[in-house]
Amino acid sequence: MSEALEITVSAAQMQSQDNLTENLACVEDLVRQAAGRGARLLVLPENFAFMGNEDEKRGIAETVSRAAADSDGPILRALREAARKHAVHLIGGGMPEKSDDPARPFNTSVLVAPSGEVVASYRKIHLFDVEVGDGASYHESRATSAGSRTVVADVGGIGVGLSVCYDLRFPELYRSLADKGAVVATVPAAFTLMTGKDHWHVLLRARAIESQLVVVAAAQCGIHPKGRRTYGKSCVIDPWGDVLAQAPDGVGIVTATLDLERALRVRKSLPSLTHRRQFE
Repeated sequence: MSEALEITVSAAQMQSQDNLTENLACVEDLVRQAAGRGARLLVLPENFAFMGNEDEKRGIAETVSRAAADSDGPILRALREAARKHAVHLIGGGMPEKSDDPARPFNTSVLVAPSGEVVASYRKIHLFDVEVGDGASYHESRATSAGSRTVVADVGGIGVGLSVCYDLRFPELYRSLADKGAVVATVPAAFTLMTGKDHWHVLLRARAIESQLVVVAAAQCGIHPKGRRTYGKSCVIDPWGDVLAQAPDGVGIVTATLDLERALRVRKSLPSLTHRRQFE
């Protein structure tokens, strides 16, 4: 990490629907708000561009590439233009990326620099195949290919680790991010109302504490097509597990200035990351 010991970050909270144009217009407005509050990094939630029918989602899957000419679909174009216009690092928390299987695109978190360049991308590793107890079942793997590689990107000299939603239940992923130099972990999500009310904050605080990371969590909220309900409560949490900021219900942003020197002090005073042992 460089000498930059502070960074202002924002987590966006959205209620995305199945209208790509309207969702991307909302993204532009949220980026504008975040930049107005001094944010240098904004995280958008999972499915920020589209929440709807899986067949339609396959149809809007894009190629993700650092070269603009190779990734000129409307989603990435909107991210690049917003990042350039408002001079922010922008994380598109989860969007459909074309894979070798046309029926199963990746669910990809994309980091765009203020230059408009795609500087990093992460394909969601853990796919949400569950029955959550409210009568609904989810089978993400039927329509999504899984990634296999963790990603830590550089944002102004700060290591930022990428993850997506259900990844949050797998602590080893966040330990890997910390091992690779992450000080901040981003968690864009579309947590269900059923799981979110009981697990969202608990899991976020646990990942922050055990891996000694600042966690920036951007969530979907409210009601989506086919009656799907998401929990919201986007937030920023420091490595001690303190919630620095939390969004109210509804669409908007939450912003916090991160004291990364404090994060490093936590690691120095309680060096649990260096105390891990192999065991049988």
